[in-house]
Amino acid sequence: MDLASLVGVIAGVGLVLASILMNSGLDLFINIPSAMIVLGGTLAATLIAFPINEVMKVMGLFLRVFMVKKSDQYQLIESMVNICNVARKGGVLAIESKLKDIDNDFLKKGLELTVDGKDEATVNALLKREVKQLQNAHKDGWEIFNQMGAFAPAFGMVGTLIGLIQMLSDLSDVSSVGPKMAIALITTFYGAVLANLIFIPMTVKLKRRSATESLEMQLILEGLGFIRKGVNPRFMQDVLENYLDTYHGKAKEKKGDDKGKKPAKGKK
Repeated sequence: MDLASLVGVIAGVGLVLASILMNSGLDLFINIPSAMIVLGGTLAATLIAFPINEVMKVMGLFLRVFMVKKSDQYQLIESMVNICNVARKGGVLAIESKLKDIDNDFLKKGLELTVDGKDEATVNALLKREVKQLQNAHKDGWEIFNQMGAFAPAFGMVGTLIGLIQMLSDLSDVSSVGPKMAIALITTFYGAVLANLIFIPMTVKLKRRSATESLEMQLILEGLGFIRKGVNPRFMQDVLENYLDTYHGKAKEKKGDDKGKKPAKGKK
């Protein structure tokens, strides 16, 4: 479970509710017509903008943000290095005995294709197609959330305009102007909260998740190529870890840093 996302949502909702309760009651911020305009309008606009089958997947993507499976990319490299050792000593067919211990489905599929004798071009084509499908699925998801983040405040403003029109149409009772104005502004509040606490953060989270999974798949594609070629496992590990360090912007510590240092005085 992604605790950061869960804590963020709970903290955000909690702080908003706490600030409301410290100054007034919740009843001032509960208005069914306003919620209908924001939620209904956002959903309607989303259905107009996207195919219904893509919109239906939104709930699954929403839950996926919280129910994420943790992965260690350096541990993934280590697993591939161990497999490379096995393949180098016993041949590609020796990998078959290790398949049951592999948790990563993408890596497992690539190794199964390799053990089955599929040529490198076929394996790469099949796996790259799967990477593309995953990227497209993620893109569809975050685009929907991104648009919902734009629609919600817009319909919040629509609700506010409706309230203002109704208020200005009858100014006979001046004392009712304040309460009517407050009700009119509630829709803007609903739209802003939904956009900035739910939809936009979900967009960012899905983009980052897509980038992470694509990176792991790229590491696996590179690793499978090394395994098929039977390269030195240490060389494979260095290449993949350097690739990962470069991606994350880390400066990998160099071994033998003291090489090239000037010798101490009195020593040759």
